[in-house]
Amino acid sequence: MRIGVIGTGNVGRALAKAWAAAGHEVVLGSRDPEARKDLGLPVAEVREAAAGAEVVVNATPGADSVALLRAAGADVLDGKVLVDIAVGFVVEDDGFALTHTGVSLGEEIQRAFPAARVVKTLSTMDSSAMVAPDDLAEESTVFLSGDDPAAKAVTGTLLTDLGWSPASQLDLGGIETSRGQEHFALLFVAIMGALGTHTFNVRVVPQAKG
Repeated sequence: MRIGVIGTGNVGRALAKAWAAAGHEVVLGSRDPEARKDLGLPVAEVREAAAGAEVVVNATPGADSVALLRAAGADVLDGKVLVDIAVGFVVEDDGFALTHTGVSLGEEIQRAFPAARVVKTLSTMDSSAMVAPDDLAEESTVFLSGDDPAAKAVTGTLLTDLGWSPASQLDLGGIETSRGQEHFALLFVAIMGALGTHTFNVRVVPQAKG
């Protein structure tokens, strides 16, 4: 598939390289592509990267995601799968705080681009776990939220290409369930402090049968 990854930070670079290694055609989208030519992958303006893609991935800072995606333009996002990975947060005097406490960023993006097919995923872990789930001690869970079943199916295939088995993928329901994914960031920070590492994930363990 042709994938436009918007954002050239740790998450965007890790995903772009992993999907390229899996055989996809990947372009990174940047506000300043001339300054990002050292990444080992094609880099283009945000609008160009999104326009040429079948799937657009939002790997921008969550507090700025809607504004940055508007730089691509709603017309180039119409009808496309838009995989949203971002979590909006700020660092305040008393610690880490979410910027989306009522309506999630995933919902905000869906409302801002109603013709896009938004799927929230991979927002409960760091970039290392996203692209190498087999490096964790055991199989863990990756969540999907979105209103379009076909878009979630496409996203699930891309997750499988990263190493996430179908059994590890848990469909939470509509885009409103992305609130839970994003709010997990608060627990993520606490777990990171307790473990002394940011590379970990969680596993949903259901009740034993019988």
